[in-house]
Amino acid sequence: MLTSGRTSRSSGFVVAAARVLLTAAVLCSAGSLAARTPNDGLEPKIVALAELPPEARGTFRQIRSGGPFPYEKDGIVFGNRERLLPKYPRGYYREYTVRTPGSRDRGARRIVCGGREPVMPDACYYTDDHYASFRLIAQ
Repeated sequence: MLTSGRTSRSSGFVVAAARVLLTAAVLCSAGSLAARTPNDGLEPKIVALAELPPEARGTFRQIRSGGPFPYEKDGIVFGNRERLLPKYPRGYYREYTVRTPGSRDRGARRIVCGGREPVMPDACYYTDDHYASFRLIAQ
């Protein structure tokens, strides 16, 4: 009886370990590209480019074509101080303003892109709440 108890415990351990490894693999593949908010669990926040407001789609096209950009601060380094985006060395991320109709200033909407080449970024993220949350832009 002792042996069968050990077998069921060890097989239970193997199943639990397999679940942990599978979860880690999923998180590594999805989490490395997806922005997360501190309390959102395991699901990455993703938005299709077509679902973004027209002003954001226009800003995204400007980024991909290298500009010109209407705001002086477009293209500056984004520091990721909120730590909501995947961690990379300073200078990896750049931010761009998404025009907000009726706003007297730059507003709260931005696209933040990361990569070595600004015109061909590895990933871009949209925020409409001034960096409180991000969604990965899926093309």
